[in-house]
Amino acid sequence: MMPEQHLTDNDKKFLLKLARESIESYVNNRPLPNFDKKALSQVLQEDGASFVTLTYKGYLRGCVGALDPYQCLTEDVREHAIAAAFEDYRFPPVRAAEVGDIKIEISYLTRPEVIKYNNPIDLLEILRPNIDGVVIRDGMRRATFLPQVWEKIPDPEEFLEQLCIKMGSSPDLWRRKKLDVLTYQVEEFRE
Repeated sequence: MMPEQHLTDNDKKFLLKLARESIESYVNNRPLPNFDKKALSQVLQEDGASFVTLTYKGYLRGCVGALDPYQCLTEDVREHAIAAAFEDYRFPPVRAAEVGDIKIEISYLTRPEVIKYNNPIDLLEILRPNIDGVVIRDGMRRATFLPQVWEKIPDPEEFLEQLCIKMGSSPDLWRRKKLDVLTYQVEEFRE
C-alpha cells in the first residue's frame, strides 16, 4: 500500500530539487528557496509525512523525518532535508565540500497503523519484509525503520532486534514484552 495520493514524476523532481537547494542554501548561509505554494500540485500542498535520507559515497550520512503529517508535504521535505544534513545526532553536520557528493532519497509515508497481535512470535508472520516500515513503542521510547531497511536486514527477528537496539533497549525486548507495533508503507524516490 502506498500513500493515499501518489506523487507525479514532476512532484518527485520538485521535492528532490527543493531538498538539494535547501541543503545547499543552509550550508552556505543563504536564504532558503522560495516557492509559490498555490502553484504546486494538490498533494504537495496538503499535510504529508516524509523521511529524507542522505548518503555520501554509498554510506548513510543522515536520515530524519516524521511519522505523522503536521505540515504540507513540501515544507516537511524541506525541514527534514535540512535536519538530515545538519541535525542527525549520529553524524557531524554536512560540510559544504560534501554537498556535491550527497545523494538524496525521499520517502513519502502512509499513516502508521497499529498491528494487533497476541504473541511476540506472531510478529514474524505479520510483518511484511520490503513492504512495511515498522515503528515500535515502549512507553515514551520509540524507534522506526523505513521499509528500505529490510534490504540490509532481511531477517524479521534481526530486524526487530536492531529496532529494539535503535530504541535504546536490549535486542530481545520485543520477545519479552508486548510492545506497541505500527506499520506504514512509503513511496520512495531518489536522485
